[in-house]
Amino acid sequence: MPGLSIHVVDVTRGLIATGMQVEVRRIEPDGAATPIVAGAVAGRGLLEHPALDARLARGRYEADFHVAAYYRAAGIVLPATPFLDVVTYRFGIDDPAQHYHLPFKCTPWGYSCFRGGA
Repeated sequence: MPGLSIHVVDVTRGLIATGMQVEVRRIEPDGAATPIVAGAVAGRGLLEHPALDARLARGRYEADFHVAAYYRAAGIVLPATPFLDVVTYRFGIDDPAQHYHLPFKCTPWGYSCFRGGA
């Protein structure tokens, strides 16, 4: 099953990060960014969109996670200038036939993103 899945967990509160805004773009060889999907993390913790189920081309991609806006919407008090605002994670797809799973775990002060096994 090719494609990309993104799962977001708020480890500060032990919850999935429902409502966090995430954007995914392909980085073209000339450096231009082509949008693939933008949306909010759904109730299962996933960014759900049919474009992510498709076979993505080999190349470079990036995902933006709107961490500060998510925590502010949840009522978490952050400094006027948050430590993490929008986290951009760049990654590559080398084999379009494989599925690429990106678990993103965050707090207002740190994050982890890696290629998972789902």
